[in-house]
Amino acid sequence: MTSRRLALATLATLTAAAVVGCKTTPVVETPALQPAPVPEPAPPRKIKIGLALGGGAARGFAHIGVIKALEAQGIYPDIVVGTSAGSVVGALYASGNTGFQLQKLAMEMDEASISDWALPLFRKSTGVLKGEALQAYVNKAVNNQPMEKLKIPFGAVATDLKDGKPILFQRGNTGMAVRASSAVPGVFQPVTISGHTYVDGGLVAPVPVRFARDMGADFVIAVNISTQADVQATVSSLDVIMQTFSIMGQRINDYELKDADIVITPPLGKMASNDFNGRNQAVLAGEQAAAQVMAQIKQKLEAKRRS
Repeated sequence: MTSRRLALATLATLTAAAVVGCKTTPVVETPALQPAPVPEPAPPRKIKIGLALGGGAARGFAHIGVIKALEAQGIYPDIVVGTSAGSVVGALYASGNTGFQLQKLAMEMDEASISDWALPLFRKSTGVLKGEALQAYVNKAVNNQPMEKLKIPFGAVATDLKDGKPILFQRGNTGMAVRASSAVPGVFQPVTISGHTYVDGGLVAPVPVRFARDMGADFVIAVNISTQADVQATVSSLDVIMQTFSIMGQRINDYELKDADIVITPPLGKMASNDFNGRNQAVLAGEQAAAQVMAQIKQKLEAKRRS
Protein backbone atom coordinates (compact mmCIF):
# COMPACT_ATOMS: atom_id res chain seq x y z
CA MET A 1 0.00 0.00 0.00
CA THR A 2 1.32 3.42 -0.94
CA SER A 3 1.81 6.07 1.66
CA ARG A 4 -1.07 8.05 0.16
CA ARG A 5 -3.48 5.10 0.48
CA LEU A 6 -2.21 4.39 3.98
CA ALA A 7 -2.91 7.99 4.99
CA LEU A 8 -6.41 7.86 3.53
CA ALA A 9 -7.17 4.57 5.31
CA THR A 10 -5.90 5.96 8.59
CA LEU A 11 -8.03 9.08 8.16
CA ALA A 12 -11.10 7.00 7.39
CA THR A 13 -10.50 4.85 10.46
CA LEU A 14 -10.10 7.91 12.70
CA THR A 15 -13.18 9.50 11.22
CA ALA A 16 -15.24 6.37 11.84
CA ALA A 17 -13.94 6.20 15.37
CA ALA A 18 -14.84 9.81 15.92
CA VAL A 19 -18.33 9.23 14.58
CA VAL A 20 -18.77 6.21 16.82
CA GLY A 21 -17.42 8.18 19.73
CA CYS A 22 -19.93 10.94 19.14
CA LYS A 23 -22.85 8.58 19.57
CA THR A 24 -24.41 9.16 23.03
CA THR A 25 -26.34 6.76 25.06
CA PRO A 26 -29.99 7.93 25.13
CA VAL A 27 -30.94 9.41 28.49
CA VAL A 28 -33.96 7.83 30.07
CA GLU A 29 -35.79 10.56 31.97
CA THR A 30 -37.00 9.54 35.39
CA PRO A 31 -40.17 11.31 36.41
CA ALA A 32 -39.61 13.72 39.27
CA LEU A 33 -40.73 12.41 42.64
CA GLN A 34 -44.04 13.94 43.60
CA PRO A 35 -44.82 14.62 47.29
CA ALA A 36 -47.59 12.47 48.68
CA PRO A 37 -50.85 14.40 48.70
CA VAL A 38 -51.74 15.70 52.15
CA PRO A 39 -55.38 14.96 52.92
CA GLU A 40 -57.36 18.10 53.62
CA PRO A 41 -58.92 18.22 57.06
CA ALA A 42 -62.63 17.56 57.07
CA PRO A 43 -64.61 20.78 57.36
CA PRO A 44 -66.26 21.28 60.75
CA ARG A 45 -69.73 19.80 60.72
CA LYS A 46 -72.75 21.92 61.42
CA ILE A 47 -73.86 21.50 65.00
CA LYS A 48 -77.43 22.32 65.99
CA ILE A 49 -77.32 24.18 69.27
CA GLY A 50 -80.35 23.81 71.52
CA LEU A 51 -81.17 26.23 74.33
CA ALA A 52 -83.29 24.67 77.11
CA LEU A 53 -84.78 27.33 79.37
CA GLY A 54 -86.16 26.20 82.72
CA GLY A 55 -89.05 27.42 84.82
CA GLY A 56 -88.91 29.69 87.85
CA ALA A 57 -91.42 32.57 87.47
CA ALA A 58 -89.72 35.98 87.94
CA ARG A 59 -86.34 34.28 88.21
CA GLY A 60 -86.75 33.72 84.46
CA PHE A 61 -85.32 37.19 83.78
CA ALA A 62 -81.94 35.48 84.23
CA HIS A 63 -82.51 33.71 80.90
CA ILE A 64 -82.14 37.08 79.18
CA GLY A 65 -78.69 37.57 80.68
CA VAL A 66 -77.60 34.15 79.46
CA ILE A 67 -78.82 34.94 75.93
CA LYS A 68 -76.98 38.27 75.96
CA ALA A 69 -73.73 36.59 76.99
CA LEU A 70 -74.04 33.90 74.33
CA GLU A 71 -74.75 36.41 71.58
CA ALA A 72 -71.78 38.53 72.67
CA GLN A 73 -69.56 35.53 71.88
CA GLY A 74 -71.25 34.77 68.55
CA ILE A 75 -73.19 31.77 69.85
CA TYR A 76 -76.73 31.63 68.50
CA PRO A 77 -79.03 28.67 69.23
CA ASP A 78 -80.74 26.87 66.37
CA ILE A 79 -83.48 25.51 68.64
CA VAL A 80 -85.17 27.01 71.69
CA VAL A 81 -87.43 25.12 74.08
CA GLY A 82 -88.81 26.42 77.35
CA THR A 83 -90.83 25.49 80.39
CA SER A 84 -93.03 28.02 82.20
CA ALA A 85 -91.02 31.27 82.53
CA GLY A 86 -88.53 29.73 80.11
CA SER A 87 -91.28 29.41 77.53
CA VAL A 88 -92.10 33.13 77.86
CA VAL A 89 -88.50 34.23 77.27
CA GLY A 90 -88.02 31.49 74.67
CA ALA A 91 -91.00 32.60 72.60
CA LEU A 92 -89.92 36.23 72.58
CA TYR A 93 -86.39 35.23 71.63
CA ALA A 94 -87.49 32.81 68.92
CA SER A 95 -89.58 35.56 67.34
CA GLY A 96 -86.41 37.47 66.49
CA ASN A 97 -85.63 39.66 69.51
CA THR A 98 -81.96 39.97 70.44
CA GLY A 99 -80.76 39.71 74.02
CA PHE A 100 -80.65 43.50 74.35
CA GLN A 101 -84.16 43.80 72.93
CA LEU A 102 -85.35 41.17 75.40
CA GLN A 103 -83.83 43.17 78.24
CA LYS A 104 -85.62 46.30 77.04
CA LEU A 105 -88.91 44.38 76.96
CA ALA A 106 -88.22 43.08 80.46
CA MET A 107 -87.52 46.51 81.87
CA GLU A 108 -90.68 47.89 80.30
CA MET A 109 -92.88 44.99 81.41
CA ASP A 110 -95.62 45.98 83.81
CA GLU A 111 -96.51 43.11 86.12
CA ALA A 112 -100.13 44.23 85.97
CA SER A 113 -100.15 43.69 82.19
CA ILE A 114 -99.90 39.93 82.67
CA SER A 115 -102.10 39.70 85.77
CA ASP A 116 -105.80 39.08 85.21
CA TRP A 117 -107.48 38.14 88.45
CA ALA A 118 -110.19 35.51 88.39
CA LEU A 119 -113.29 36.69 90.31
CA PRO A 120 -114.82 35.73 92.58
CA LEU A 121 -111.71 34.15 94.09
CA PHE A 122 -113.62 32.01 96.55
CA ARG A 123 -116.07 30.28 94.24
CA LYS A 124 -115.22 27.55 91.74
CA SER A 125 -111.86 29.07 90.95
CA THR A 126 -109.02 26.78 89.89
CA GLY A 127 -106.49 29.63 89.93
CA VAL A 128 -106.25 33.23 91.01
CA LEU A 129 -105.07 34.33 87.55
CA LYS A 130 -106.85 33.44 84.34
CA GLY A 131 -103.76 33.62 82.15
CA GLU A 132 -105.48 35.33 79.24
CA ALA A 133 -103.45 38.50 79.84
CA LEU A 134 -100.18 36.56 79.60
CA GLN A 135 -101.39 34.94 76.38
CA ALA A 136 -102.28 38.35 74.91
CA TYR A 137 -98.94 39.85 76.00
CA VAL A 138 -96.93 37.10 74.32
CA ASN A 139 -98.96 37.17 71.11
CA LYS A 140 -98.57 40.92 70.84
CA ALA A 141 -94.81 40.65 71.45
CA VAL A 142 -94.40 38.03 68.68
CA ASN A 143 -96.63 39.96 66.25
CA ASN A 144 -99.31 37.26 66.50
CA GLN A 145 -97.12 34.74 64.69
CA PRO A 146 -97.94 31.07 65.29
CA MET A 147 -95.17 28.92 66.70
CA GLU A 148 -94.25 27.33 63.39
CA LYS A 149 -93.64 30.79 61.83
CA LEU A 150 -91.16 32.02 64.43
CA LYS A 151 -87.60 32.69 63.23
CA ILE A 152 -86.07 30.01 65.46
CA PRO A 153 -87.74 26.60 65.92
CA PHE A 154 -89.46 26.86 69.29
CA GLY A 155 -91.15 24.47 71.67
CA ALA A 156 -93.08 24.97 74.90
CA VAL A 157 -93.56 22.14 77.41
CA ALA A 158 -96.79 21.67 79.35
CA THR A 159 -98.36 18.87 81.41
CA ASP A 160 -101.60 17.08 80.57
CA LEU A 161 -103.68 17.42 83.72
CA LYS A 162 -105.59 14.18 83.09
CA ASP A 163 -102.74 11.69 82.73
CA GLY A 164 -99.69 13.69 83.82
CA LYS A 165 -97.92 13.22 80.50
CA PRO A 166 -95.77 15.98 79.03
CA ILE A 167 -96.59 17.63 75.75
CA LEU A 168 -94.30 19.67 73.54
CA PHE A 169 -96.18 22.39 71.68
CA GLN A 170 -94.50 23.34 68.40
CA ARG A 171 -97.40 24.57 66.32
CA GLY A 172 -100.37 26.84 66.75
CA ASN A 173 -101.11 29.85 68.91
CA THR A 174 -97.82 30.92 70.51
CA GLY A 175 -99.38 32.82 73.40
CA MET A 176 -101.73 29.98 74.26
CA ALA A 177 -98.90 27.43 74.30
CA VAL A 178 -96.86 29.68 76.59
CA ARG A 179 -99.90 30.21 78.80
CA ALA A 180 -100.36 26.44 79.12
CA SER A 181 -96.68 25.94 79.86
CA SER A 182 -96.85 28.62 82.57
CA ALA A 183 -100.13 27.56 84.23
CA VAL A 184 -98.80 26.95 87.74
CA PRO A 185 -101.56 25.00 89.54
CA GLY A 186 -103.28 27.17 92.12
CA VAL A 187 -101.92 30.35 90.57
CA PHE A 188 -103.04 30.21 86.93
CA GLN A 189 -106.18 28.50 85.73
CA PRO A 190 -105.53 25.37 83.60
CA VAL A 191 -105.67 25.83 79.85
CA THR A 192 -107.87 23.75 77.55
CA ILE A 193 -106.54 23.10 74.05
CA SER A 194 -108.22 20.68 71.62
CA GLY A 195 -110.17 19.01 74.40
CA HIS A 196 -107.17 18.49 76.70
CA THR A 197 -106.46 20.44 79.87
CA TYR A 198 -102.91 21.53 80.54
CA VAL A 199 -100.93 22.95 83.43
CA ASP A 200 -97.35 24.08 84.05
CA GLY A 201 -94.64 22.07 82.29
CA GLY A 202 -92.45 22.27 85.38
CA LEU A 203 -94.30 19.29 86.80
CA VAL A 204 -92.68 17.02 84.21
CA ALA A 205 -89.71 18.95 82.77
CA PRO A 206 -88.38 21.78 84.96
CA VAL A 207 -85.50 22.22 82.49
CA PRO A 208 -86.56 20.66 79.15
CA VAL A 209 -83.25 19.15 78.01
CA ARG A 210 -84.69 15.97 76.49
CA PHE A 211 -87.19 17.98 74.47
CA ALA A 212 -84.36 20.03 72.99
CA ARG A 213 -82.84 16.70 71.93
CA ASP A 214 -86.19 15.58 70.52
CA MET A 215 -86.28 18.75 68.41
CA GLY A 216 -82.94 17.85 66.86
CA ALA A 217 -80.33 19.57 69.03
CA ASP A 218 -76.82 18.07 68.89
CA PHE A 219 -75.51 20.32 71.65
CA VAL A 220 -77.74 21.44 74.51
CA ILE A 221 -77.14 24.43 76.74
CA ALA A 222 -79.48 24.15 79.73
CA VAL A 223 -80.35 27.07 82.00
CA ASN A 224 -81.52 26.05 85.45
CA ILE A 225 -83.19 28.86 87.43
CA SER A 226 -85.11 26.71 89.90
CA THR A 227 -84.60 27.38 93.58
CA GLN A 228 -83.00 25.00 96.00
CA ALA A 229 -85.69 23.72 98.33
CA ASP A 230 -83.66 24.63 101.41
CA VAL A 231 -83.28 28.33 100.55
CA GLN A 232 -86.73 29.22 99.25
CA ALA A 233 -88.70 31.49 101.57
CA THR A 234 -92.26 30.39 102.34
CA VAL A 235 -93.96 33.66 103.26
CA SER A 236 -96.86 33.73 100.82
CA SER A 237 -99.09 31.10 99.27
CA LEU A 238 -97.16 31.52 96.00
CA ASP A 239 -93.94 30.83 97.88
CA VAL A 240 -95.41 27.62 99.23
CA ILE A 241 -96.51 26.53 95.75
CA MET A 242 -93.11 27.30 94.24
CA GLN A 243 -91.40 25.52 97.14
CA THR A 244 -93.52 22.47 96.35
CA PHE A 245 -92.44 22.69 92.72
CA SER A 246 -88.80 22.91 93.76
CA ILE A 247 -89.06 19.80 95.88
CA MET A 248 -90.87 17.88 93.15
CA GLY A 249 -88.54 19.05 90.44
CA GLN A 250 -85.19 18.37 92.07
CA ARG A 251 -84.99 14.69 91.14
CA ILE A 252 -86.36 15.32 87.67
CA ASN A 253 -83.72 18.00 87.20
CA ASP A 254 -80.96 15.69 88.38
CA TYR A 255 -82.01 13.22 85.70
CA GLU A 256 -82.60 15.72 82.88
CA LEU A 257 -79.54 17.88 83.39
CA LYS A 258 -77.21 14.89 83.00
CA ASP A 259 -78.10 14.87 79.31
CA ALA A 260 -77.13 18.51 78.78
CA ASP A 261 -73.73 19.41 77.35
CA ILE A 262 -73.57 22.57 79.46
CA VAL A 263 -75.64 23.56 82.49
CA ILE A 264 -75.79 27.23 83.45
CA THR A 265 -77.12 27.99 86.93
CA PRO A 266 -77.40 31.74 87.57
CA PRO A 267 -76.64 32.66 91.20
CA LEU A 268 -80.09 33.95 92.13
CA GLY A 269 -79.87 33.11 95.83
CA LYS A 270 -83.16 33.59 97.62
CA MET A 271 -84.78 35.67 94.88
CA ALA A 272 -88.51 35.08 95.22
CA SER A 273 -90.52 33.72 92.33
CA ASN A 274 -92.71 36.84 92.35
CA ASP A 275 -89.88 39.39 92.72
CA PHE A 276 -90.33 41.43 89.56
CA ASN A 277 -88.35 44.26 91.15
CA GLY A 278 -85.25 42.06 91.02
CA ARG A 279 -85.29 41.72 87.24
CA ASN A 280 -82.10 43.75 86.72
CA GLN A 281 -80.16 41.64 89.19
CA ALA A 282 -81.52 38.47 87.60
CA VAL A 283 -80.37 39.54 84.12
CA LEU A 284 -76.92 40.33 85.49
CA ALA A 285 -76.76 36.97 87.29
CA GLY A 286 -77.54 35.22 84.01
CA GLU A 287 -74.76 37.10 82.21
CA GLN A 288 -72.24 36.31 84.93
CA ALA A 289 -73.11 32.62 85.06
CA ALA A 290 -72.83 32.25 81.29
CA ALA A 291 -69.51 34.12 81.20
CA GLN A 292 -68.04 31.74 83.77
CA VAL A 293 -68.61 28.71 81.54
CA MET A 294 -68.05 30.40 78.16
CA ALA A 295 -64.60 28.87 77.63
CA GLN A 296 -66.05 25.44 78.37
CA ILE A 297 -68.91 26.02 75.93
CA LYS A 298 -66.51 26.98 73.14
CA GLN A 299 -64.19 24.06 73.84
CA LYS A 300 -67.00 21.51 73.85
CA LEU A 301 -68.59 23.00 70.75
CA GLU A 302 -65.33 22.83 68.82
CA ALA A 303 -64.76 19.23 69.90
CA LYS A 304 -68.29 18.34 68.80
CA ARG A 305 -67.77 20.01 65.41
CA ARG A 306 -64.54 18.06 64.81
CA SER A 307 -65.90 14.72 65.95
